[in-house]
Amino acid sequence: MAFGPDVTEPGTRNSAVQAVVSDTFHREWGRVVATLIHRTGDWDLAEECAQEAFAQAAHTWPRDGVPDRPGAWLMTVARNRAIDRLRRAAVEATKREEAAVLDDPHDQTSSGLNGDRGGVPDERLRLMFTCCHPALPPEARVALTLRTLAGLTTAEIARAFLMPEATMAKRLVRAKHKIRDARIPYRVPPAHLLPERTHGVLTVVYLLFNEGYAASTGSDLVRVALCDEAIRLGRCLVELMPEESEAAGLLALMLFQHSRRDARADETGDLMTLEDQDRSRWDREEIAEATTILTGALTQGRVGSYQVQATIAECHATASTASSTDWRRVASLYGELARLAPSPVVELNRAVAVAMTEGPAAGLAILAVLEATDDLKDYHLLPATHADLLRRLGHLEEAAAQYREGLSLARTDADRRFLARRLYQVTDRRADTG
Repeated sequence: MAFGPDVTEPGTRNSAVQAVVSDTFHREWGRVVATLIHRTGDWDLAEECAQEAFAQAAHTWPRDGVPDRPGAWLMTVARNRAIDRLRRAAVEATKREEAAVLDDPHDQTSSGLNGDRGGVPDERLRLMFTCCHPALPPEARVALTLRTLAGLTTAEIARAFLMPEATMAKRLVRAKHKIRDARIPYRVPPAHLLPERTHGVLTVVYLLFNEGYAASTGSDLVRVALCDEAIRLGRCLVELMPEESEAAGLLALMLFQHSRRDARADETGDLMTLEDQDRSRWDREEIAEATTILTGALTQGRVGSYQVQATIAECHATASTASSTDWRRVASLYGELARLAPSPVVELNRAVAVAMTEGPAAGLAILAVLEATDDLKDYHLLPATHADLLRRLGHLEEAAAQYREGLSLARTDADRRFLARRLYQVTDRRADTG
């Protein structure tokens, strides 16, 4: 069992086991679902049986203890649930055959890069390429993969796309039906077809990483297991497509950002801005690896948006202090990124970089253009950034109003606490100067 005799307090034990269940969910959800989809071809059945397995773990592990191999335990329970469901519905010979395949005691759920499955590292990567088939709309490819592979809820995915949850739910249903009706094969395509799916796959990996790096809901600022999973998949993609410079750029970007994980929150779990982080806690080995990977990608001469983002991250990661950051270069790189992959979030980040080089008023001018649209109306970082620039200009009353707006939109405990502190600071200063 994972917990020894020193865990004697029932409440403490239960809390610790639930933490293990949560961590195991993030680590094993994609593997379980991908394997069941591969064996049954039924996406809904795979998700439902995986959910039932995790629900059983949450119920029995606090009582019986955590298995020595939690992932294998979950896979067995989910597979048995699928077998039972298929047998109950076995009115067709094909359903019986599916159950027989699942019940094969010699079945292997994954293989190495040189195994007998077309060079695919495991079922999760196979699932990712299936979800990113060109027959599906680009947004549906990403959303479906985040749902089935990463276990993100429909609400979490909707927030990542800045759209209503109901709209995202319909999109997921349509994507599953398209795969079923069009009989899209569950496989990684041959080498000559990889490029047409590369962008969608890279987008999936990065959105998965972002959900771990800055969780959209809940009490955790960072969900390390999701970040680790995204980086693992990024390494798989680089190995699968060594000539794809954007895959290497994405891997470098994730490593640069993940290198700061231990410094992004203080001992109480409160958010630490990049400016205030203890840079001695950054993982220098990851930074060095990311630098090497990025250098190799840039030498290929096909610069894309992930390589530009990685270069921006490198500017921050290699600056010894916040004040020594080459903000002029960062602002220029965001301008290049806006050309390659225009988006309101890129413009928001460019506004910050411009403000650091030309002053807060210049940043506010860029924000004014963004605020004239509804693209980021539910994004808490837009009013939070506006508030920060106003604070730097000494416009404390206006800054307080923007902090309140950001606070009303924030979805994580860490973000709410951070904005509440900033709101208190500007209101306290107003009182002192009033």
